[in-house]
Amino acid sequence: MKKITYSAPSVKKAFRILYAISDSSNGLGISDLSKKLKIGKSTVHGITTALEELGVLVRDPLYKRYTVGYSLLEVCRTAFAKIDLKDLARKPMEKLMGKVGETVFLGVLNGDHVTIVDMVESRNEMKITSPPGTRLPLLAGATGRALLSQIEKEKSKEILQKKGLVRYTSKTVIDQRQFLREIEKVKTQGYAMDDEEYIPGVRAVAAPLVFPSSPPAALWVVGFTSTLDDQKVKTVIREIQEAVREIREFPH
Repeated sequence: MKKITYSAPSVKKAFRILYAISDSSNGLGISDLSKKLKIGKSTVHGITTALEELGVLVRDPLYKRYTVGYSLLEVCRTAFAKIDLKDLARKPMEKLMGKVGETVFLGVLNGDHVTIVDMVESRNEMKITSPPGTRLPLLAGATGRALLSQIEKEKSKEILQKKGLVRYTSKTVIDQRQFLREIEKVKTQGYAMDDEEYIPGVRAVAAPLVFPSSPPAALWVVGFTSTLDDQKVKTVIREIQEAVREIREFPH
């Protein structure tokens, strides 16, 4: 029997509009959205009007720009509250931050990118920070390799060929074969290392976090090279793996 699928183009366009508006610091108008997303103005107008009526978007009457509304925030809050992984990981993340003094992130593989689910911010005056809900490139740095180590190798190859590797810094790995080898190393050593590959002057250590009924997840620690030196990296590797074990062994 032939499987019938429905692509729901209007729904996809609505989500593209939501992503574009959420990424904008000052909001976007209908003309901005139409030009940015290459969607007709009448279509954009129809979708934004419907989302505004639902409280998902709010329109500034003076500047005619749309920003994210409270209804969407309520939905996000409810969704985050139901993520068991976030709840289980919180205390180990706080303990990890206390031991290493750097910001700790929890994220999941979400389609073709990484979504931050939770964060425990460093107490350092200078620190790396990004709020829950932030999207990160999948193929940038240690986090992506930690996540891709949890899926089939052929699937990783497919993602690499489709998206390609972007050079973010002079240290970014842009050779696909080397990138795949780095993913395989994660499977044996239990962590991935990012030495200024994504952001100059920033280091990260990421560990895969396999959790029942959850998409591929990872825990990672990020800090500046000035504080996250070679000796401290060794401590982070040991402590992040201990945190992952603690989360996995928690009764669920």
